[in-house]
Amino acid sequence: MQQMHSGGCQCGAVRFQAIADTAESISCNCSRCRRLGLLLTFTPSSAFRLEQGEDNLSEYKFNKHVISHLFCKTCGVQSFARGVGPDGSEMIAINARCLDGVDADTINPKKFNGAAV
Repeated sequence: MQQMHSGGCQCGAVRFQAIADTAESISCNCSRCRRLGLLLTFTPSSAFRLEQGEDNLSEYKFNKHVISHLFCKTCGVQSFARGVGPDGSEMIAINARCLDGVDADTINPKKFNGAAV
């Protein structure tokens, strides 16, 4: 179920609001997601609003360099990434573990084989 969420990094320098459905989350086994333990839920960029911290974000790109993995320069937490969906639309990949009031243990993510991509 789509609902409004607030979230951000550990130190609070990066804060956002987004409409997302955590029931549609994935657990990816690519080299980055696996090491970070990310649980990702996706939303169109039009349903995401960065409230603060744009100037406190650092970017990391790897593999095909199509996803902007953004992390807080202060605490190092990656609360979201920017990319393009399969249909070409701009998407935000939100780390569900960074959503306020969401218990990650209640999320049953679908497995995504990012290591094979």
